[in-house]
Amino acid sequence: MIETVTVFGGDGFVGRYVVQALLRDGHRVRVASRNPKRGWFLKAQANLGQIAYIAADVTRPETLKHAVAGAAAVINLVGVLKGDFDAVHRQGAANVASAAKLAGAKCLVQVSAIGADAGSPSAYGKSKGQAEQAVRDSFPTATILRPSIIFGREDQFINRFANLIRMLPVVPVIGGGTKFQPVFVGDVAHAVAAVVRDPAAHSGKTYELGGPDVMTMKEINSWIAKSTGRHRAMIDVPDNISALLATLTGWLPGAPITHDQWLMLQKDNIVEAKSKGLAALGIAATPLDAVAPGWLVQYRKHGRFGAAA
Repeated sequence: MIETVTVFGGDGFVGRYVVQALLRDGHRVRVASRNPKRGWFLKAQANLGQIAYIAADVTRPETLKHAVAGAAAVINLVGVLKGDFDAVHRQGAANVASAAKLAGAKCLVQVSAIGADAGSPSAYGKSKGQAEQAVRDSFPTATILRPSIIFGREDQFINRFANLIRMLPVVPVIGGGTKFQPVFVGDVAHAVAAVVRDPAAHSGKTYELGGPDVMTMKEINSWIAKSTGRHRAMIDVPDNISALLATLTGWLPGAPITHDQWLMLQKDNIVEAKSKGLAALGIAATPLDAVAPGWLVQYRKHGRFGAAA
């Protein structure tokens, strides 16, 4: 069994679940992030001496040597939704892969995203695609995981729309026809753990991770409204209007959508038919409605005492 696993971004939304899965498998986990204090809440999940923290920044390669020293496996979860995509995604992934290789790690897992494509018109999609190539260049046996939209109690996707639906009597939907395949964060974490358990079986492979349900953006919003007992009219925002909105206001803090996000919405975010997915990793996909109602109660009128529909 692999003894030490370094998780870059282990204190984030996906990271907390990945760390928990690795701890349950008996690994010693090193959480590497810019602000280690953010991950201290994970100590309660670990046995004595099973978890450690180290300050590291994927955009600063000189900080990575000590983070990966002695690690048999390295996981890179670091990503941003806005900002300098190239520095964080492409160069950051290249730095992690190079450091892992020099440290003699046996396993590297790069968590990417469906839509990663070096030729994408979106800066996000382009940088994710370039990151995959950079990882392959330095660490050819790395395993790449490409999840669709990830949902979970702490997510910024389902929760964001649930909050809007709670506040607005009429809900404008941008990219209403775009299809997604929401995947549960716990399943993504189990996928990472499965690769770490048997690196040789997954060496050099790419897996696209999606849940059991394909839903359009409008269907997702309607499902959230029903689950939170909110009866709302859903109004599709025409592409020309949403494009103008994204261009003129997308740069503002708190803007509903950036221009780059609008570009990503022009293409479905679902697992390709021939791609290996969760099943190939021995994981049964968790439906949205199996877990999300447990935390969506906070958005109901009268909370958990309110009607579900």
